[in-house]
Amino acid sequence: MDPSATDLRGLLHYVPQFQGKLFVVDVDWKVLSETSQAEVVMDLCALQSIGVGLVIVSTEQELESIIDWAVDHDFRSSVIADGATVERIKGVIERGQAALLMREDILLAGNLIEISVSLGASKLIALTDFQPLMEKGKQLKFLRVREIKDLDFQLRGKEQQLLNAAASACDAGVERVHLLDATEPGALLDELFSNEGVGTMVYGGTYRHIRLLKEEDISELLGLIGRSVRRTHLVPRSYEQISEALEDYAVMEVDGHVVGCVALYTYDDLGEIGCLYVKQTHEGTGYGADLVSFMEIRAKERGMRSVFALTNRAAKFFTQQMGYNQFAVDSIPIERLRELHESGRNSQAFIKDL
Repeated sequence: MDPSATDLRGLLHYVPQFQGKLFVVDVDWKVLSETSQAEVVMDLCALQSIGVGLVIVSTEQELESIIDWAVDHDFRSSVIADGATVERIKGVIERGQAALLMREDILLAGNLIEISVSLGASKLIALTDFQPLMEKGKQLKFLRVREIKDLDFQLRGKEQQLLNAAASACDAGVERVHLLDATEPGALLDELFSNEGVGTMVYGGTYRHIRLLKEEDISELLGLIGRSVRRTHLVPRSYEQISEALEDYAVMEVDGHVVGCVALYTYDDLGEIGCLYVKQTHEGTGYGADLVSFMEIRAKERGMRSVFALTNRAAKFFTQQMGYNQFAVDSIPIERLRELHESGRNSQAFIKDL
């Protein structure tokens, strides 16, 4: 299969989400090379072409350069030199142009946050040389506002200022603030058109969470696990079977999209972790471990003494990451053992005491 076709399908589901939304983009133009400047303007053109309203903010001198690039790339824009009222900005956007606003040297300043809130902006984006936040060797791509004060590493003054401004914006009502290293090619679109992104997103509400399955999720769940069922990694389940046991299933949701699932099947005081699946595009994110931990907590709350899993493919995951121990397959509940034999799979069994 052509990988570009797969990439295109991944991008397309964002288009209806973004149409009619307003993004405020604060550009630190001076840190960008000439090539990066051209890329940023082309990326802004792409957003404008799918119906995103844009407010572009920079210093007076930098806006002149942005206007030059805008002419070269047919980017529709209009400068609001003074008196940048909400009404004037809305008027520019409603006629299909991006509103260009001037600021002083500080990115994400307080007045820009106020404008963003008044305009109902769904995203506030800082395009600068923001350095990725790393903790224990992993990049922090998502930060809830309340987590910022708990960061246990030192930040440059610029990073700290931007994080504080992002938190203030979220507290004031902006849904999400994206802090990006715009010197990296394609950073803007890579951030917006993927669930994981490439920069740091600060948010105040819920972006990634695990919840119990709903009736309307069943078709999506069946599609999600279909490939693994066909390859005999998962037990096949019908729509009716799942519908009758919704509380046995949970999904991981990222930005409103289901990206993984898990189930907890009950045998008296013993539970089975099953139907574990994470989309290939989200492998290596730790979502599988989060899903298993979620069901382990539910099993404990239900009074189960242990949980087990049947697998070959994920043996190392359960033993090395989740603390399970291998045990005899014949020790699992008789009805489950019968089902396993009938399936023809030669799975190993792993158990964990709660």
